[in-house]
Amino acid sequence: MGIPRPSRPVLLTTLASAGALLLTTLAPGSATADPGPGGRDILREGSPLSSTDSAATAPESAADRALGASEGSGLGSGDGSGDGKNRGYPREQKLTPPPADPADKSIKLGLSPYHSIAPKLNDIQGIGDRVSVEIAGRSAGGHQLYLVTVTSPESAKETARQERMRDLIENAPGAAAKDPAVKSSYKTPVFINNNIHGNEWEGTDAALKLIEKLAKAKDGKTRDLLAHNRLYFNVTANPDGRIAGTRENANGFDLNRDFITASQPEVRAMRQVAIDKQPAVMIDLHGYVNGTLIEPTTPPHGENYEYDLFLKNSYANALGMEAAVNGLGYTPEKDGVEPAIIPFRDQKEGWDDWPPIFTPQYMPFHGAVAAHTIEFPMTVNNDEYDDLSVPELRRRSAINVDIAGAAMSATLKYTQEHRTSVIADQIETFRRGATGAAQVPVSPETVPGVPGIGPEDVYTTDFPRAYVIPRGEEKGERRQRSAAAASRLVQHLLDNDVEVCRATRDFRLGGTSYAEGSYVIDMRQPKRGLANVMLADGRDISDKVSTMYDISGWSLGRLWGATVDPVKGGSLSGVRSGVVDSATRVGHVASRGALRLRLDDARETAALNWLLARGTSVRRAEDGSVILPSSARGAAVAAAKKYDVAFDATKVKGGAVVHPTRVAAAVTPGELFALREMNFDVVPVSTDALNAGFDWKKSGADALFVSAGLSYGELNAGAKAGLDAFLAGGGGLVGRGSQGAALNSAAKLLSVKAVAGNGDANGVVRVVNSGGPVTGGAPEHSFVYAPMWFTGLGSGVRVEQSYGGGNPLVSGHWRAVEGGAGGPADASGQASVVSGSAAGSRVVLFGTEPLFRDHPKGVFPQVGRALLSVGRG
Repeated sequence: MGIPRPSRPVLLTTLASAGALLLTTLAPGSATADPGPGGRDILREGSPLSSTDSAATAPESAADRALGASEGSGLGSGDGSGDGKNRGYPREQKLTPPPADPADKSIKLGLSPYHSIAPKLNDIQGIGDRVSVEIAGRSAGGHQLYLVTVTSPESAKETARQERMRDLIENAPGAAAKDPAVKSSYKTPVFINNNIHGNEWEGTDAALKLIEKLAKAKDGKTRDLLAHNRLYFNVTANPDGRIAGTRENANGFDLNRDFITASQPEVRAMRQVAIDKQPAVMIDLHGYVNGTLIEPTTPPHGENYEYDLFLKNSYANALGMEAAVNGLGYTPEKDGVEPAIIPFRDQKEGWDDWPPIFTPQYMPFHGAVAAHTIEFPMTVNNDEYDDLSVPELRRRSAINVDIAGAAMSATLKYTQEHRTSVIADQIETFRRGATGAAQVPVSPETVPGVPGIGPEDVYTTDFPRAYVIPRGEEKGERRQRSAAAASRLVQHLLDNDVEVCRATRDFRLGGTSYAEGSYVIDMRQPKRGLANVMLADGRDISDKVSTMYDISGWSLGRLWGATVDPVKGGSLSGVRSGVVDSATRVGHVASRGALRLRLDDARETAALNWLLARGTSVRRAEDGSVILPSSARGAAVAAAKKYDVAFDATKVKGGAVVHPTRVAAAVTPGELFALREMNFDVVPVSTDALNAGFDWKKSGADALFVSAGLSYGELNAGAKAGLDAFLAGGGGLVGRGSQGAALNSAAKLLSVKAVAGNGDANGVVRVVNSGGPVTGGAPEHSFVYAPMWFTGLGSGVRVEQSYGGGNPLVSGHWRAVEGGAGGPADASGQASVVSGSAAGSRVVLFGTEPLFRDHPKGVFPQVGRALLSVGRG
């Protein structure tokens, strides 16, 4: 987890008029006091792409692999023998090693380069009959993900029996609780995840050592351990980053921020492990915090968990890991190693388990009752990697491997000693969901033995009786904003193992009528916590803590573009429905006449760009949709099939011709990925790239999107002249955040004053859309991170979107800074997105963050429409 963020001011006020820019920085106040435990900086998003970034230079296949659904969607042996079902253990296979890579960054540290892992696993599999390897998927960069299972041998019949018990635990928890076979013979699943941050290497090497030790051990304790448990090791979750020495994968994504979105194949592979293996205990190995940091965390705690069961086991396991780590004998004086710390016990705030984006905060929704991030103490990445001697780096790495091994062994010891109660608590987690039982607030009485529990640790929620995702738009029905968005959201729920039903008749629920074909998510299901964490609005926790480790709001119900209705009460007995295993396809093409394609979803934008790239005739409509002539029906049919989008009949003739838009983009990796998801042709740019002589004409760029990494003031004379000529010649600008606004001002384009709120603020906000070509039909919610708004609007500036009145924050964390400025009250009613034309260029500026980490899918089309509207032609 641990890497410091670049410092950023808490309040940056940009007063931008045509030709004037004033930057006023206010000192941080209580809103971000003490940036992290021990003064440690908190990681934030927003690093720009550099010309050498893997995300900027990776082949298109990396994005294609992530955008495809085939990789990481299921566990297989990798040897052509299927998905492993109807097979016992071991499932030995000979792995084909990749070519040796002498540039692998692990080598300098004396650790295992990626290319050495397959041969090592081949050797270990040959030791005996306890170790199996499956291929869980491939990384964005195309590297195999190795999932190792260590357990005593099982016949195919015994494996099938174990699977039946696993299914019983999740889907019939009441029966599982009474089943003596579950209690006596179910093998407790333990998941050890390593190297999810590529430049936090040592968990991989500790796992390889432990796997080999378990394969060779002859003692009775090991035999007993493996007879009663299945141990799963994700040897390296991020081989791309391990090789390159980067935190991120080949697409530039921090995988430990992606679990609620699952945009990357590595995360989808880990998600499938959670579903298929159903771990009751898991640990995630990271670096670097000295002393070794061992979760559970400080408040706030995720409100959708059965937190009493989680805290009971996580704290007890943490104590065992602490004792094992400290018992290795490393000291501050001799080795530079501080004693281990448990944030729940030792710190007030700064390490929270609120967002479900981290591995240990996602796994409990699939039944993990103990889940931890472990942070090794000795830093070997970033500046230390470059500056320290090889002997010192290897000394530090060896200590980290030792500590990681101690944490793993202690976790196995805890699981073995508490196997029966751990499984009982997993069963109880699913039982509460399936029966709609109330959560149990944590207290000294409900979680005895855990010190320091107070009211600040109590987080629970009121689960609705159901969620409904309406079907259609017929008169009298609840309108579905986007059928494509609804289909995508339903499929995402299913991919996360949330049960979804589809109504087979019209019905009425919660006082609202719904049409046959509407989706119903019954919240009396084993994984209700996961359903709720995705679909609920979330919660404004601004008054709970002064600072958060990462984002605080993420609602898919508000941000993914579909209409989602929570139903608080009532009975589902009158709803005729059936469980579905896939979302119903919504793509269709009207049989005659001109065709309208709404651009309310990223898939619709992708379909449009695909059509434009093939020369299809397309015209704009005033509401932001596009019109195809009847002669383009064949192309529309192909696009509807490929992207599952709808082309409706229309009598609207359409206006200006829509041309393909090539985008020069100075953006974050997440934004680059989202642009490619919408099929924009993108060329990454930066200050350095422009200063090196970027040729605007040769690039073919039609529009410039700037959010990070391009500063007008740092451009040399030639680069400024080239950029000015591009803008004056009709090249458009889409700007996001302070850098986009600063470029607008420096280039003397729109006359606006851009005001930035608290730079630490983030979450889901209410917005009011103008109904124009950029935000017409857009959701009534958006996402912000370091929110910005626009005042002093000059002549010709159009407000495309404004923040809602009152407090616009729905869920997340947004405080004013010391002195009361920069909070949501200041943003209330202010313009969040503006547009206009100036100096030959069309401009759209965003104060929201519509492409953040490829997450707010329903907001993507605003950027797509903006780019299409400002591009040449």
